[in-house]
Amino acid sequence: MSDFIFHHGGISVPNLEEAIQWYGRVLGFELERRFYIETARSHTAMVKKGPLRFEIFQVDGAAPLPEGRRSPPLDLKTHGNKHVAFQISDLEGFLEEMEAKQADIAFIVREAFGKGCFIRDCAGNLIEFVEGRQ
Repeated sequence: MSDFIFHHGGISVPNLEEAIQWYGRVLGFELERRFYIETARSHTAMVKKGPLRFEIFQVDGAAPLPEGRRSPPLDLKTHGNKHVAFQISDLEGFLEEMEAKQADIAFIVREAFGKGCFIRDCAGNLIEFVEGRQ
C-alpha cells in the first residue's frame, strides 16, 4: 500500500473573511493562501498552524449548516464526515483559554475512556479536542 500522511480538513462557511479571522484569533491558524475554485464557485483560503491545515470554502448559494450538525450527539445520527480532532495536553486549561476567547463550547466529555471537548467555529462546524499525552 502507498504511504500517505494527513494534509488538511475542509469546511464550508458563509463568510470567508470571518472564518479566517476566527481560526486565527481562537486557534492560532495563519492564512497560507487564497484562491478561487471556478467549478465550485468558491472563494477559498488555506489556513495553517504548524503542519495542520484547514481549507475554508465560501461557496455561492451554499445552504446553511443544518441544526443537527451543530450538536455532537445529534450529528452522529447523520452519515458522513463528522469533525476533525486535535490532541491537547490539558482539557481544563484549554477550556479556560476557549472561554477567555469567547469560543462556542458545544460539548464536554469527562469519561473513564477519556476527556475532551467540542467547539463550534464561527459557522457552527464542530472541532474536537482530545486530552492525551504523546
